[in-house]
Amino acid sequence: MAKVKVPFNSFQFGELSPSFTSRVDTQLYQAGAQKVRNFLILGEGGVKKRPGTEFIYEFPNTRDDTKPMEIRIEPFIFSDTERYIFAFSNEKLDIFTIDNSDDSVSYTMSLSGSANCPWTTAKLTELTFASSGDVTFICHTSFMPKVIRRTSVDTFVTENFEFETIQLGADTDAHVLTVPKQPYFDFQPQGMTLTPSSVAEGTGRTLTASSAYFTSSHVGKWLLIGSVPVYITGYTSSTVVTVTIPDEGLYRELAPDSAEVFSGISFVRVTMALHNLEVGKSVTISRLGPLGGITQGQIEGTFTVSQIIDENTFEYNCTHSANSSAIGGGSMRVATVAPTTEWYEQSYSSIRGYPGAVTFFEGRLWFAGTIGQPDHVWASKSNEFFNFSIGSGAANDAIDIASSFGEFSQIRHLVSNRDLQVFSASSESYIPAVTSAPITPATALIKRQTPFGCSFARPQPFDGATLYTQASGEMLGSFVYSEVEQAYNTQNVSQTASHLMQGPLQAAAIKGGFNRSESYLFLVNPDGSVSIFYSSRGDQKAGWMKWDTPGKFHSICVVDRQLFTVAVRDEGDGTNRYYLEEFKDDMPMDFCKYRTNGVAGVFDVSDQYANNAKVKIVSGTDYLGEYTVGEVTTGKVDVSTVKDSVTAAYVGYQFNPILRTLPIDIFISGDSLTGRPRKIDMVTLDLLDTLSVAVNNKNMVLRNVNDDFSLDRANFTGKKEFRLIGLSRDPVVEITQSVPFGLQLNGMVVEVSF
Repeated sequence: MAKVKVPFNSFQFGELSPSFTSRVDTQLYQAGAQKVRNFLILGEGGVKKRPGTEFIYEFPNTRDDTKPMEIRIEPFIFSDTERYIFAFSNEKLDIFTIDNSDDSVSYTMSLSGSANCPWTTAKLTELTFASSGDVTFICHTSFMPKVIRRTSVDTFVTENFEFETIQLGADTDAHVLTVPKQPYFDFQPQGMTLTPSSVAEGTGRTLTASSAYFTSSHVGKWLLIGSVPVYITGYTSSTVVTVTIPDEGLYRELAPDSAEVFSGISFVRVTMALHNLEVGKSVTISRLGPLGGITQGQIEGTFTVSQIIDENTFEYNCTHSANSSAIGGGSMRVATVAPTTEWYEQSYSSIRGYPGAVTFFEGRLWFAGTIGQPDHVWASKSNEFFNFSIGSGAANDAIDIASSFGEFSQIRHLVSNRDLQVFSASSESYIPAVTSAPITPATALIKRQTPFGCSFARPQPFDGATLYTQASGEMLGSFVYSEVEQAYNTQNVSQTASHLMQGPLQAAAIKGGFNRSESYLFLVNPDGSVSIFYSSRGDQKAGWMKWDTPGKFHSICVVDRQLFTVAVRDEGDGTNRYYLEEFKDDMPMDFCKYRTNGVAGVFDVSDQYANNAKVKIVSGTDYLGEYTVGEVTTGKVDVSTVKDSVTAAYVGYQFNPILRTLPIDIFISGDSLTGRPRKIDMVTLDLLDTLSVAVNNKNMVLRNVNDDFSLDRANFTGKKEFRLIGLSRDPVVEITQSVPFGLQLNGMVVEVSF
């Protein structure tokens, strides 16, 4: 039989879709695999067994399999030295502190109840958040944005987001209103009017709609009529409500210089968009300066409309003739009890919903996507995060814009990156940021870019792009700006491993962790696995891997360079519970803890495991075996029959790393070996710091000792040969391990006979 050596110098493309099994002609085939499970792809091309997890905290919750997510963890970073983990659950928030001296984690406090924590289990996957200084803003379309405020190093409170307010009227006035600086919108059908019973300040005024509009839920809400906010105090019917009108009454403030007079006549022409007036209606004019020789006292007052020019222009007779034609008068006010179409309702309420997306960008707090205005984006006034009044549209005033794409698609995420990126259920857009000036009300616009849509899993800035999961959950898109096209494109970076896209519930990214420089994106899947994407765009490297565990990974978050998870596990009593754990390089197993309480080979593990739990134990470079908790003594494991002198050891659940190649194939003289019987004679592994490895179920615990057998075994670095037998038309190499030690594979050479 002929022989050939097939080198595997890199696994940089990671796990590939089953559809790639015949693509022997591609580079992907040569540097990919059928399975890459519980490994990390390294920048050099090799793979390393992932870190195990250290047990930190047991939550009181037990697992309900009917609910996709019951606990969600997210980071809160106040500074480099003050870092926290927020754990959201049904109407509850648990807070953990990360110690700056040793990165250990401790439980700090909890908040609970619907008033403090309005999120329910069903809403956990849809929450969005943004942090600045001592506060974190939590958003969902079903409740007013919630503010989690740190009041001291170890104390937090929650409060409703409250707009900055302005007082209309002096303290001595009878009708003072404290008005929120909030956005408004005209939710009513086009042409629907409101008619006030009076324009004068006071309580008990009524507003009558031209058709059914109001419900009892409108009581306690705000309307903006013309330029004046009014507060609804009572509900009479679907067309009539009672309101309080603030000091100065109802009026509409017009654009500057909306008045015009003509030489020799006493008529004043007013430009007032959609005035809805009729000849004979009464209007009260104020704040109109002298014009064309007519004094302010002569041109202001209460008059009767004398002529309607068009829907945007009317005239009244001030009875004093102008001595010259002129346009001006400043910003005049017009008050009238005539029906008006110029009225608006507050944007955020239990009726219209609340923002579902939030971020900070260019010194503003940004909200987006209510139920009533799914395609709208709002920004606070510059550096005034609780002021959303659009004011006069000055450069630092608040911003209120809509996508206006011809469809109403719910905005799910706002991402602060190169520009302000807007991800909705059906498209990806952005609000351009100009290097020479910040975004202003005059320059803000939403530009649609790609039509894929985004899921509720939070998009992550990553490797010069923003990675997001498509609304269907079947694609990971890379939203990246093209300098050539001057636009954003979405690249499908999951095409080579489409089987690993399983509708992820949560996403998190780590930029350098596990004592490595690589960056990884983690996607938590509904089945309890985690799909991981590795990318280095500058080197044109990208690959996928998958992690699983005894139990399930439920949620995941990154705090600086630390990776945490909430895992679902059976501690030995047959009940699945939730546990907070951290991935750590020195942990050889999952749900693991380094215990130093051993006495004559007996360890008390009752703080973590119940009787009947089957755990594995590692002491230094010695694998002591698998033991059942409580088999000898309740709550304890006894390894004295193996090593009675041990006082410190790792105790945990072993997870299984697997790397399975695609069928070993190669082109010879223009022809491949596909379909031909062939045999793998030998596999030579290039290993680094490895103590245990198996090739096609041929186990080998590597030993590297000198003549002094009292010394611990040392990790093996170098080449190790495995000789195999067996004939197959699709031979593969599978790398695993039977004992929970370190394993790093830099590459391998496979010798094939055919």
